[in-house]
Amino acid sequence: MKLDLAKTDRHYYHAPTEPTLRTFDTDDYLTVTGSGAPAGPEYTVAVETLYRTAYGAKKIAKAAGQDFVVPKLEGLWWVESDEPPLTVPREEWHWKLLIRMPEVVTADMVHGATFERFTEGDAIQVLHVGPYANEPETLAKMDAFMTAEGLTMNGRHHEIYLTDPRKAAVPKTILRHPVRRIAEK
Repeated sequence: MKLDLAKTDRHYYHAPTEPTLRTFDTDDYLTVTGSGAPAGPEYTVAVETLYRTAYGAKKIAKAAGQDFVVPKLEGLWWVESDEPPLTVPREEWHWKLLIRMPEVVTADMVHGATFERFTEGDAIQVLHVGPYANEPETLAKMDAFMTAEGLTMNGRHHEIYLTDPRKAAVPKTILRHPVRRIAEK
């Protein structure tokens, strides 16, 4: 029987359409970092590298009797500018693409990408349904929620791609902002 994190960890892979505050534990990821427009050449190579690495780890795990479903693609996004991120040209965006790995995967099984462990902690999470061009509306809801709850950003914007945008008529993406209370330092 294959382990499927999307089914066993609903807290991580499911979100309501209204912002909610959640806490996330430490997880292992395969990562590739780069910059440029989504779907640009560097991004495309990074996605291919990440999946090749994930399926390589899956093959090793399966041979050891610990098969799993390769989880969804994720991305951390940021800009190195004081301008609002959505006003910065997409070619200047920075990203770290991720695929979460189950506990059966170890760094020794990873070839081609970086194996990282990190804790996201407290985060606002919401399900965005629709094209990426409409994300600013959902991000505005997240900002309003942060303000109302006395929270501020505490990390990079995080997206979990529940559907493949090349195939889905209506893409579904979990948007997540790591946060902390404003009074905290």
